[in-house]
Amino acid sequence: MSDRDEIAEQRRKNLKLIHFNHDDQSLVESEKPKETFADVGGLEDVKKKIRMNFILPLEQPEVFAAYGKHAGGSLLLFGPPGCGKTFLARAVAGEIDANFLHIELQAILSMYSGQSEHNLHDIFEKARQSKPCVIFIDELDAMGGSRHQMRQHHDRMLVNQLLLELDGLQAENDKVFVIGATNTPWYLDSALRRPGRFNHLVFVPPPEEAERETILGLKLAGKPANGLNLSKIAADTRLFSGADLDQVVKDAVESAMERTFETGIIQPITMDDLKKAVKSRKPTTLEWFSTARNYATFSDVNQDYQIVLDYAKKHSLK
Repeated sequence: MSDRDEIAEQRRKNLKLIHFNHDDQSLVESEKPKETFADVGGLEDVKKKIRMNFILPLEQPEVFAAYGKHAGGSLLLFGPPGCGKTFLARAVAGEIDANFLHIELQAILSMYSGQSEHNLHDIFEKARQSKPCVIFIDELDAMGGSRHQMRQHHDRMLVNQLLLELDGLQAENDKVFVIGATNTPWYLDSALRRPGRFNHLVFVPPPEEAERETILGLKLAGKPANGLNLSKIAADTRLFSGADLDQVVKDAVESAMERTFETGIIQPITMDDLKKAVKSRKPTTLEWFSTARNYATFSDVNQDYQIVLDYAKKHSLK
């Protein structure tokens, strides 16, 4: 088999993975999510901004047409890891009853020169054929990092291809939405932040107290428990991410399971189990806020990250 034949065969396989992702366990999924904004606790400011840029153009296109706007565009979600950026992107697709393409870098990269760019283009073409469609690019910084810091030519070419696809969306398509997610937006190539690309920057913060109580309740649902005061645990887990809370519950479950194996009788999860789990952990968001505040303070020419400083001040982060 020649190199050209091998490239063609690889491309056919990649296309098959895109279309039959569940059977082939691809890292790219295509579906209509069931989640909507009703399933997203809190984040009212975030949902308001998304509603203005994504949802209302579909519901009231004549108003936006009067101002020279149309349905479609791009949005960049950023914030600490484990705070629900992926879930929020799925909820956007569910809210507008759109198809959902979840892209991860591993699903695009290829050992063949030029093939990664073809794979990315194929995914965008599939989205254009499946409108309305939301393309979600997870860990965008891994795909769209600064070209000035890239040593490999093919890495820079992949960023160039992403820019071309975004420009194509702006010029030729409607009802195709691109949502990127990153923990480190300051590492993105500056060209990605220009108007028409990822110019809508939305901060996704850690869950607030009421949201933490809801998350804890969901994580504990169906598990044996006794005398839990989740509002107290929620109050004691300030700045914990959703992933942090998940780990707290897992630690508490392990403690209950240890007692179960010792006694031979199913033991419920108790407040002591949860308190012990919380005490042994610190929120993983603290390190992120430390880095983000440095960028917001010293390198934020356009004040894109002022919201991070406002949040840190409100929550007395030092």
